[in-house]
Amino acid sequence: MQEQTIHWKGPGLTRVPFEVYTDTELSAREQERIFRGETWNFLCLEADLPEGGSFRTTFVGDTPVVVVKDNDGEVYAFENRCAHRGALIALEKSGQVENFQCVYHAWSYNRQGDLIGVAFEAGVKGQGGMGKGFCKEEHGPRKLRIAVYCGLVFGSFSEDVPGIEDYLGPEICARIERVLHKPVEVIGRFTQALPNNWKLYVENVKDSYHASLLHLFFTTFELNRLSQKGGLIVDESGGHHVSYSMIDPDAADASYKEQGLRSDHDKYRLKDPSVLSGFKEYDDGITLQILSVFPGFVLQQIQNCLAVRQVLPKGQERSELNWTYIGYTDDTPEQRKVRLKQLNLVGPAGFISMEDGAVGGFVQRGIAGAQGMEAVIEMGGDQAVSSEGRATEASVRGFWKAYRHHLGA
Repeated sequence: MQEQTIHWKGPGLTRVPFEVYTDTELSAREQERIFRGETWNFLCLEADLPEGGSFRTTFVGDTPVVVVKDNDGEVYAFENRCAHRGALIALEKSGQVENFQCVYHAWSYNRQGDLIGVAFEAGVKGQGGMGKGFCKEEHGPRKLRIAVYCGLVFGSFSEDVPGIEDYLGPEICARIERVLHKPVEVIGRFTQALPNNWKLYVENVKDSYHASLLHLFFTTFELNRLSQKGGLIVDESGGHHVSYSMIDPDAADASYKEQGLRSDHDKYRLKDPSVLSGFKEYDDGITLQILSVFPGFVLQQIQNCLAVRQVLPKGQERSELNWTYIGYTDDTPEQRKVRLKQLNLVGPAGFISMEDGAVGGFVQRGIAGAQGMEAVIEMGGDQAVSSEGRATEASVRGFWKAYRHHLGA
């Protein structure tokens, strides 16, 4: 095990060393202990693999991965790395194949990741070729365990990770099922480059405290205020969370104005207010639910805008955010039109989430030279527990609880 380079000043969860966002040696340990460790990583939607031979390429941390459905209806995943010289096996983001063939030297793999062909394995005219002891079955990319839950495809390099339902826990399972209770289809995609460490974005997703402070749109149009009915769920591991709220006219009190917040203004109007005209979809009255699964998966419901997000590290000061927007396969044309219009709320230039793409960079730039100093995460106390209020950083503390567990820190 590598020597610990980040020094936490105590067992508590309210102080986080700024080095966790900048230390280059930490990246390698994260890849080994978290992304290739005992975690389930989101790979794609089952809807992305409609038939045998359908595939998508993605990443588990920084490791390139191929996800494919075979004719037996099962989903398989393996490292997107040829066993010969290490080139990518699949170059496209998605497609349809009978088998895979590396473009470099034409080594071939079936849909389950087995090496099935080596070009000129027996040589040419009695010359060259592989040695007599070469056995294709002993070579091939690393394979992942696969778990499919409510149409979400997860993968793990670990044989010791718990089953997916045990990993998620009953409360998180119930909240996933609430949104993904029937078949979905993809209605849009974006990939967003973020100028910050991946953990800063994951923290931001879990931070229910910031949402109505940073996002002017949320408060102005009363989509999300801390004074609204709602709550926060943090699972026992700390790594998974749900934040939820309900639009409540009675919540439009003076609490934001009294704080003198930039997010409380009544001068802004929408030229086309129909972007907020939705339809009732869930009997529980929840109009906003943000759910995360450790280490980097997000499921969102903001009014009628449904999406999954995948957070991927791209170095210590850069990350990638993949947005996949979804609708139900039985949507009416009117419902689909509403979903497509509400896509303007979120994404790289979304009315709500545009600031999220910038604020992580503000932190990354702000902590330059802050070695030996710490972030303060005390809002709502010092525990990582569920609550009926959202003016808390409990789920952020939960992330660090899970992070330190997996890293052994």
